[in-house]
Amino acid sequence: MSVQQKKTVLITGASRGIGKAAALKFAREGWQVVITCLKNTDKLKEVQSEILSAGVPCLALTADMGDMEDCRRIFDEIHRHFGHLDALVNNAGISYIGLLQDMSLEEWNQMLRTDLTSVFCCCKLAIPDMVHRRQGKIINISSVWGVCGASCEAAYSAAKGGVNSFTRALAKELGPSNIQVNAIACGAIDTEMNQWMEPEEKEALLEEIPAGRMGQPSEVADLIFQLADGNSYLTGQIIALDGGWI
Repeated sequence: MSVQQKKTVLITGASRGIGKAAALKFAREGWQVVITCLKNTDKLKEVQSEILSAGVPCLALTADMGDMEDCRRIFDEIHRHFGHLDALVNNAGISYIGLLQDMSLEEWNQMLRTDLTSVFCCCKLAIPDMVHRRQGKIINISSVWGVCGASCEAAYSAAKGGVNSFTRALAKELGPSNIQVNAIACGAIDTEMNQWMEPEEKEALLEEIPAGRMGQPSEVADLIFQLADGNSYLTGQIIALDGGWI
């Protein structure tokens, strides 16, 4: 099968956690993989090496996905190497835990840039080719806090709430072009982002989750792949993956 015939996915924020798990999942399924990160280039290269060692094409690019010019560079590389993009996984994100009154404007702007503006930039650049080909999947990685909000995570909740509304609206816009847009509202997933908790805090959290445990990055990756590779009638949905928590 030629490069043009193989499916290609772009996964942002793929140096660790959910993004890394998703990249490895798509590679195992034979997709060409493009991965990005902002700072952890060494870890990103490790993910790339693992994929390449399996004989799967993989581009690893360092970029600020909240910057349109950086995003244009990424998409130029995708088109130069692979010619097209079949699925976009907007996973890049940061968190901020603390009182809103203690958050600076710079921290607020960085949160929105990383968690929400990056989704806009990537979607804007992915859409024209997907519309031309009349096919494509966009999967946005969100959070249950974007649905119900969390104390001491007002900015994060606002950004993810924006992702959820963006997802619903864009799905309506792109539905006539056979492009599906969905979001996964993750609950407590066992990633580095959640390693700040003390043992007693984690125990209290697990008591709140009916499943009795945190989710694994691989479980999120499996759902991402199902959305990217499957149902063309499922669109505009915010799918909670939270063990029954919220």
